[in-house]
Formats: sequence, C-alpha cells, structure tokens
Amino acid sequence: MFSYLLPALIPSWRFFDYIAPSPRIEFAVVAAVDDPAMRWREFRPRPAHLPVAAMLRRLLWNPVWNESLFMVSCAEKLLDEPSTRREGELLARIAATIARGETGDKVTGSTYLRFRIVVLKRQGEQISRRVGFVSWAQLLDATGKIGAV
Repeated sequence: MFSYLLPALIPSWRFFDYIAPSPRIEFAVVAAVDDPAMRWREFRPRPAHLPVAAMLRRLLWNPVWNESLFMVSCAEKLLDEPSTRREGELLARIAATIARGETGDKVTGSTYLRFRIVVLKRQGEQISRRVGFVSWAQLLDATGKIGAV
C-alpha cells in the first residue's frame, strides 16, 4: 500500500521528455474555404496584466485555463502523431468558444473555421516561428456545431 502512496507524496520530475516552448494555437474565421486573406489570431492569448485577486481566484478555480492546457497537450500530440480525432477535438473546442462569444467573432451564413499550430524556437537572441500544422476548413454555425467540408 505504501508503494502506491509514495509517488503521490514524493513526485518524480522524470516525466519531462524535453523542455521546449509549448506550441501556440491560432485560428481564423473566414467566409470561403480557400480565402487567401486569412487573419490568424492566437487562441486565448495570455493577459498582459493579471490583478492579484484574479491570480488567487485562479489558484482555486480556473476551468478555462485547464481547457487551454488540454488543448495545448492535444496540439503537441497532433504535431507528433497527426490524427483526425485530435484535429476534430481542437476544432470543436475552438468552435464552442466562438459560439459562446469569447472571441468576439460574428458567425453569419457560411463561415468557416481553421486553426494552425505554431512552434516557436529560440535561436540566440531571436525567436523564430514555424507553422507545424494547418487544419482543414470546417463549416461553422452560430450554435458551435461544425461539419466537414
């Protein structure tokens, strides 16, 4: 019994394979599937300033941040092993966020959603950006439901 409790009391930090910046998820809401003028925006960017009261509240209750961490984990796995299930999960969660009005996007008529995963890499003093994955376009409606194109 003690052998099962010991890892919970004394955690191991060996679960990190490597330390690297987490990928960024960016999305675009466009009117046509092949719209060349996509305006990519970061999904749930971090706030520039967070009051102390909000930090303390987030220590106890922060479901939005937990979902964002899950999505970054899905993005990392999608880069390692592409999967339509993971891609669909990310599209569905971004669509639900848009439907709740968190992003400020207006969904009218035929609107399409795409996302991409951007990997950051530090090279000396400069940070380079590389697009690691771009999703297919999904038809989006105002209720947050998506359908394959």
